[in-house]
Amino acid sequence: MKSNFKITFLGTGTSQGIPVINSTHPVCLSTDKRDKRLRVSVLVEWDDFTYVIDCGPDFRYQMLRAGVNRIDGILFTHEHSDHIIGLDDIRPFSFQLGKVPIYAQQRVLDNLKERFEYIFDEENKYPGVPSVQQNTVDSVPFKLQNIIVEPIEIQHGKLQILGYRFNDLAYLTDVKEILPSEMKKLKGLKVLVISALRNEKHHSHLSLSEALEIIEELAPERAYLTHISHKLGFHAEVQESLPENVFLAYDELVVEV
Repeated sequence: MKSNFKITFLGTGTSQGIPVINSTHPVCLSTDKRDKRLRVSVLVEWDDFTYVIDCGPDFRYQMLRAGVNRIDGILFTHEHSDHIIGLDDIRPFSFQLGKVPIYAQQRVLDNLKERFEYIFDEENKYPGVPSVQQNTVDSVPFKLQNIIVEPIEIQHGKLQILGYRFNDLAYLTDVKEILPSEMKKLKGLKVLVISALRNEKHHSHLSLSEALEIIEELAPERAYLTHISHKLGFHAEVQESLPENVFLAYDELVVEV
């Protein structure tokens, strides 16, 4: 029997979030709840399993806000701070599980070991420090509980990072380029989540028009845009300009696949 998936957008903003500290930009001053964006992350649930993709600086509040009482693991896309720096806040889940499974490229795991040495130092473990179970991910599909997850190699500027495909759902953030070989892995999707930073071009992120070109080529049933800057504009105005099957994601949005 094929699993049904539910994704909860824990955060849909950029590395600074929205509103940006000290900013008087109109979007940062918006009273529309959909214009308030924590750092980018999603919760992916199917059957009795719950996984988080990325663990940024808002992780603790995101877990509380979404009422998450248990996770089965964390998948990392890459090692930038807005995607990893909340790792210490997994402690309550570590107390539940003993070790929280984490999945990432070896380069990302090495970076985590440098930045969170106390978590990975098994010989001199301080009581109360979280524990993790490391799982190295490369380009090869891997089993996660009762499904196969397919890593998608994408370019974030010069940095090669990972997106993930779960059956008919794919999650890609911090995208600048997707090679044709990886585009083939994204055909036949029901739901595609992909980043779209702003209207203007950026050296390491897709602009809105670039994201829409990829969506048109892949032709998923539905697409949701994330990793959004205040420079993209007001949620309500941007949504009106999008194709019928493309949606601007917002924090706490729940999508079923």
